[in-house]
Amino acid sequence: MSPLLVAAGATVTTLLGGWAAQRVSDRRHLVLGLTAGLMLGIIAFDLLPEALTVDSAEFFGVSLALLLFVSGFLALHIAERSMAIHRAHEDEYRPHQHPGAVPHRHSHGSPNRAQGLGIGAAGALVGHSFMDGFAIGAASQAGGTTGTVVAVAVISHDFADGFNTYTIMQLYGNDRRRGLALVGADAIAPMAGAAVTLAFAIPERILGLYLAFFAGFLLYLATSDILPEAHTPHPSRPTLLLTVAGTAFMWLVIGLAR
Repeated sequence: MSPLLVAAGATVTTLLGGWAAQRVSDRRHLVLGLTAGLMLGIIAFDLLPEALTVDSAEFFGVSLALLLFVSGFLALHIAERSMAIHRAHEDEYRPHQHPGAVPHRHSHGSPNRAQGLGIGAAGALVGHSFMDGFAIGAASQAGGTTGTVVAVAVISHDFADGFNTYTIMQLYGNDRRRGLALVGADAIAPMAGAAVTLAFAIPERILGLYLAFFAGFLLYLATSDILPEAHTPHPSRPTLLLTVAGTAFMWLVIGLAR
């Protein structure tokens, strides 16, 4: 399947996430729980095994692919913390909020500075979505089941990205028009990233190491952003069951494909 076509699917789910953020659906936690399970299954059953197969080199006694895996996790963690923002959990951006109300801002200083921070944080999500598109193209070049499972991961979690992009803009005092503009940029970014990979072939070894790095990236998103958001405002049992079901589903899909 064409990387651009898959990236278009990510564009659609990003827009759906932005739309849901304006209405804050009470079922969103179930979608996020399932998304986290799908991502965990993809990391454990496809991305890491593929990366370790492609590149078995070691550095100071540790697989280079595993070092890149940890680096991907830490890179996103450091990027978020350096911006002094962790993508908002619902208990942080919806305290005592009535339907249709603008979320309370948790920032200090001038309104313009707060709005600028919101734009910067949402812009970081746009950059992350560009890398999602690049991952789609890279996985497509890898062949086998990797292209399919990375597509599932990106399309699934881009719903959360769209939701978070709009929410962060509102959290820091930006109006609806700016929020929608950033959601639009976030939606276009995966297609731009996928288009870049059409211009050149990625060497097999670099491709394997990139998949390991991307696996760490996904692990951070699943465990530090998506799962906390899924469990914060609701009873955990249904969400937990969907997370387990998502992981088992990816095990089944990858096992059948191979």
